[in-house]
Order: sequence, then structure tokens, then C-alpha cells
Amino acid sequence: MAIHLTKDSKVLVQGMTGAEGMKHTRRMLAAGTDVVGGVNPRKAGRSVDFDDRTVPVFGTVREAVDTTGADVTVVFVPPQFTGAAVIEAADAGIGLAVVITEGVPVHDAVAFTAYAKARGTRIIGPNCPGLISPGQSNAGIIPADIAPQPGRIGLVSKSGTLTYQLMHELRDIGFSSAVGIGGDPVIGTSHIDCLAAFEADPDTELIVLIGEIGGDAEERAATYVSEQISKPVIAYIAGFTAPEGRTMGHAGAIVSGSTGTAQAKRAALEAAGVTVGSTPTETARLVRSLLAQ
Repeated sequence: MAIHLTKDSKVLVQGMTGAEGMKHTRRMLAAGTDVVGGVNPRKAGRSVDFDDRTVPVFGTVREAVDTTGADVTVVFVPPQFTGAAVIEAADAGIGLAVVITEGVPVHDAVAFTAYAKARGTRIIGPNCPGLISPGQSNAGIIPADIAPQPGRIGLVSKSGTLTYQLMHELRDIGFSSAVGIGGDPVIGTSHIDCLAAFEADPDTELIVLIGEIGGDAEERAATYVSEQISKPVIAYIAGFTAPEGRTMGHAGAIVSGSTGTAQAKRAALEAAGVTVGSTPTETARLVRSLLAQ
């Protein structure tokens, strides 16, 4: 199985006809994703050829959903239009919106994540690489060839780059799903949401959690693990050498005083019984060792 995205998912791409949308739609199709349409009001009624697949372009998400039965959308639109794109998807009944866009204003993210949640639409992102269920479907920008086979590991990560590294290092074992939730201060899906889904997934045997400095998401995840998760969890926290008060990479990765430090997050996770690697490569070794037992 997998979480949130399967071979049966029917995927739209909002912004498909832009440069990034075109590039990653082609990659999603090559990974086996059932991309059923793009959305661009200015190019409605046209179609785009991607190798051996022709994908129609619709004027609205509602029209695309009514025509194709789409239940997932991947959003490749500029930051100033992202909120409207997500609200349009939620109003059309889309169940999962994967928001790749970087630089979305925080107040916009607060508004559209709340709006979508109220209408039953799960948001992944913004500022995220998306999610992949290897061998089934890929919604976003995760390179499918770094871990092409399904497997036993569930991965949830704030960092796109570290998602790719852990998938590559553990590619021979494989993943049920890998979810890049994004590193902005406001995101639609949390570590806890993915932990709960992986706990319920019978094909996930072990969970890898990747966090980073800033905020308290990892501490809250540690509490959830101690109370609700029966499967083994291995973690890695990025940012042990980050200077205090400076944003590192992601908009949410900022430490103030003792709040949000990598040391505090590691301590909370270890207190919950989670083994925490000192480097991504050591984290991969810990996963291998545990699965070999």
C-alpha cells in the first residue's frame, strides 16, 4: 500500500503549461503517474503532448474534475496566485493538493490551509517536493529514479534535499511512500499526520522522520510517537551547527534562544524512544541495522 497517493490517484497539474509544470509533468508521467489534465484558463481547450501521452488543458479545476474524475492536484503557480489556486481546488472537491510553490506569503498560507481543511482537502506544502509512492505514483518534483522500487520504509521530511539523500541511500530496501511536507512556518500536513498514516499502513514496517531547526514540530511528533506509534522510528535533525537567530534554508528554520534547537529536538525524540542519527548516512545505517534484526 501507500499513504495519500496510490496507482489509482488521478492527478491534475495547475500551471502545467509553464516551464516547471511542463518539465515535472513529463517526469511524473514517466514515473507512472496518471496525469489526467492541466489547468490554465488562458489555454483551455488545448492539449500538450508528452512523449507517448497527450494531456488536455482545462480552464478551471471544476471542469477538469467533472471531466476526468481527478482527485489530486499539483500546484506549480507563482506565489501571488497560489492561494487562489488552492481555494479553487478545494471548492472543486480535490482531496489532495500538493503545493510546490516557494515564497508563498505566510498570511496566504494560513488562509488557504484553513480553507482547504474545512472542505476536506489535504494540503502538502507549500514549498515542498511533494510525495511519491514508488511503483505507483509521483506527485511533485521528487526524482523517481533515486528509489524506483516499493519497499518497507515510510519517510516524512521537512527537507527536499534530505528526502532525496535518504531515498538514495536506502533505495535497495525501498519505500511505501516518501512525503516532503515542506519547511515553511505554515504547512498543511505535519510530521504527526504522516506518522499516523504510516502507522495505519500495513506495508510500512519502519518510519524515518527528518526534521530541522525551528519551531516545535519535532517535539510534538516525539510526544505523538511515545503515545501512538508502535512501529520503530528513526530520525535525523538538520541544523546542529546553525547559528542562533539566523534562518537556515527554510523560512521556518530559525532558532531563538533555546527554542527549536537541534539539540532540544534530538533530546525529545530520544526520550520518546526514537533513535536519532548524527548524519544522514548514519541514519541510513541505523535503518538497515534495525530492519535486519
